[in-house]
Amino acid sequence: MNYLAHLYLAQPTADSHFGNLLGDFGGNRHVEQLPITVKNALDNHYLVDKFTDAHPLVKEAKQYFSPQRKRFAGVAIDVVFDHFLIQHWQRFNEQPLSDFKQISYRLLGKRIAVMPPRMQSVVKHMTQNDWFKEYETVEGVGVALDNIAKRIRFTNTFSGAAADIAQHYTELDAIFLAFFPELIKYVNQRDIEGAHDASVETFKCRSGFSLK
Repeated sequence: MNYLAHLYLAQPTADSHFGNLLGDFGGNRHVEQLPITVKNALDNHYLVDKFTDAHPLVKEAKQYFSPQRKRFAGVAIDVVFDHFLIQHWQRFNEQPLSDFKQISYRLLGKRIAVMPPRMQSVVKHMTQNDWFKEYETVEGVGVALDNIAKRIRFTNTFSGAAADIAQHYTELDAIFLAFFPELIKYVNQRDIEGAHDASVETFKCRSGFSLK
């Protein structure tokens, strides 16, 4: 899953938001210096990714991408599922998306100082430029995917994935609506993070610097 889905499946705390995104930025390399709240959130990230990657519906979704793009179909699905989450937001959350984004960006901002450098850069750009606004349209998803294709360090044919998404939009949308409730149920059943009080949450890095 991509950033919005991971934040949706996080607890409404700074440590949880940090940990649930850290998995995309070499999370396991930082485990020793993390408090338990962030470790649990990181484990939740990996739980989500493992469930998603192995799910038959996600494997089915990959079949809708052309042969030249199938190698990176999982990446495209992660991003387009964020698009579908935005499109169907009110089915899954009574809180307006605009409010959710504002709160999530604020919580991530509380942990900027202790994020790995690359994560710092991405999160700053994400929150300052509201990346999730781009995901509202297929065209925006296409731009995001083409930018990912440019960052791949070897020659590839991933660009233009939006054409596959547009061609099979209805089928991919139906797959998302069947899959995402199952993911939510699974995460809730495993309850790796549980509930904790954000008011007493403290992050300490090796230098002893603390954020509350």
